[in-house]
Amino acid sequence: MLLDRLKILLVEDDELFRLGLQVRLQRESAVEILAEANDGETAIDLAKQQPFDLVLLDIGLPGLGGLETCRQLKQNHPQLPILVLTSRNERSSIARLVAAGAQGYCLKGVTAETLVLAMRSVIAGASWWDAAATAEIHTLFQNNPTEDRTPIANTLTRREQEILSLIATAKTDREIAQILYIAPGTVRVHVHTILHKLGAIDRKQAVAIAIENHLFVRQD
Repeated sequence: MLLDRLKILLVEDDELFRLGLQVRLQRESAVEILAEANDGETAIDLAKQQPFDLVLLDIGLPGLGGLETCRQLKQNHPQLPILVLTSRNERSSIARLVAAGAQGYCLKGVTAETLVLAMRSVIAGASWWDAAATAEIHTLFQNNPTEDRTPIANTLTRREQEILSLIATAKTDREIAQILYIAPGTVRVHVHTILHKLGAIDRKQAVAIAIENHLFVRQD
């Protein structure tokens, strides 16, 4: 399975950017942009016609718009990962994207290596929020310490919460992999994205942030 090419649906109305992204990603033998759409309505139809491993979604779309496209895609395909790729550094939209079901957010200026890592992280079941998005998530929490804890909590998948809980008990990557029946490499991807999204420099700080924000799940 690791050798299978990742099938990507690219939803982007800028034809020049679509072409540029094709060129950037064609060097990645494990990544294939299987279909393209220049609006949300077309993307929703394409997702009904064939399976994809990931949707790369621009939020500045004509017609239906990126946010509503994200919401409808997740309603129709709850397990389909969506990574927002946009030129708009609109921090105010982060909470709405989280609520709509997006698992990640990258600006279009990121390197190809970072984009591929973000895609792999999201496909693996983790999430990916760039520095600006992470800062906004923390700001939302700090500005609403008692009224609204959902923005930061929703950015952690249940799997990430499980892994954080095991990290808190000093489990190694290999031990976590054995407990959760997943590959050690998958654990490393999860840990990387947990640290990235929480803005933590190491595992201890991630655990401290998780305790403060009540992000742990119960371990049965």
